[in-house]
Amino acid sequence: MAENPIQVLIYVVLAVYVLHLYRTQYRKRTATAESDTNLPGATACAGSVYAYAVIGALVILALETGGEIALGIVAEQSQVYAYSVFAALAEGVIEEVIFRGYLVVDNRGRRLLWAGCFAMSLLFALIHAHLWSFEGGFHWVLNTKSFFTTGILFVNSLWFYAIRFMPLNRERSLFPCILAHAISNIGVY
Repeated sequence: MAENPIQVLIYVVLAVYVLHLYRTQYRKRTATAESDTNLPGATACAGSVYAYAVIGALVILALETGGEIALGIVAEQSQVYAYSVFAALAEGVIEEVIFRGYLVVDNRGRRLLWAGCFAMSLLFALIHAHLWSFEGGFHWVLNTKSFFTTGILFVNSLWFYAIRFMPLNRERSLFPCILAHAISNIGVY
């Protein structure tokens, strides 16, 4: 999570702008009954999809907490600044739009869709830099905490994709994914 308040402000401004674009597109789509949208997932969905998204995020968060306790790695948590919660929420919005919105192999069959979701989930987990660091020059960080956290990020990403493409989410709305990601990030914070 960001430690620089200017970086946090940039994340927040960017996320608010992206959410504004999505809200505008969503309103336009619902007002005109357009079927096409230039922003992936700027669509409506049933309330039950939001419920599934949040419940799943909370279950994964509980498994993460229980796993950290069982593995004895709770003390390895990093210190964060109070304003970092805003960065965590903003980063979640941007990550959802990029990964669950644009980095999707769609309309090429279920097998390719889920292979793409798996591959992008792996990329999503790896870019969070728990297995490597640039502090003092590049080096690998290969310990229990880094592997466990990367694994949880991978599972979270698969869950967010599952929500986006579940049969109840007929319009493939991205909004429940954004909410689930926000819940997850707040819980980690």
